[in-house]
Amino acid sequence: MSQFIEKLKKIRLVKGIVYAIVGVVSYPGLALINRLKISGTENINNLPRKNVLFVSNHQTYFADVITFLHIFCAVKWGKKNRLGIPYYLLNPFTSVYYVAAEETMRGSIISRFFTMAGALTVKRAWRPEGKEKLKGLDTSDTRKIQRALSENWVITFPQGTTKPFAPGRKGTALIIKQNRPVVIPVVIRGFWRAFNKKGLKLKKKGVLLSVTFKEPLQIDYNESTENILEKIMDAIEQSRKFMMKGPHLWKTAGSE
Repeated sequence: MSQFIEKLKKIRLVKGIVYAIVGVVSYPGLALINRLKISGTENINNLPRKNVLFVSNHQTYFADVITFLHIFCAVKWGKKNRLGIPYYLLNPFTSVYYVAAEETMRGSIISRFFTMAGALTVKRAWRPEGKEKLKGLDTSDTRKIQRALSENWVITFPQGTTKPFAPGRKGTALIIKQNRPVVIPVVIRGFWRAFNKKGLKLKKKGVLLSVTFKEPLQIDYNESTENILEKIMDAIEQSRKFMMKGPHLWKTAGSE
């Protein structure tokens, strides 16, 4: 069954249908019931069509990724820092995958369906109680991400958890060293206020959601994984220096 799903994910028409269904259902919660502020799309407008890695902080399981897919599709249709009317779902940008925990994507019928939008399922590096059990990605997971980067864009969340200011995973830095992609940092805010942890149910209305795409990171690929990871965590504003800006930034799980 899993091999069948893997084949389906590579069919552009199938991914397009999944995008359209998920996009229509999610659009009101992102752009009508709440307010979505997008900035920095000029930094993704002329990127190569492959070997681009988006690194972002993480606030919900699905709403974050769904929003990115909306934005990528809108940019493909010439939108600048806005979604507008979602006619872009008629011909979406599907050359993108996202890294997600294997058990999360098996959790429900909805998550299994969303897998076909381009999930790269990896083994979770953290136990449910929050204790680390793996220091890096499994080699098979690494190969999976490498193959995706060779032909597509990939979205990853270096922290691997929605908990704010959790440490980043070295696996992300290893992927960067091995594949030398263009790395685009992304900072999201407000999603934890608007949605539940899974990002599939509204928790509050009228919330300002923001997504900021920063300029590509200047990376020396020969640097140590520790230094590369430090740059990433600074860029997505999840390093210690950002945590120390004030308790209002970290006192609630999932806050900005």
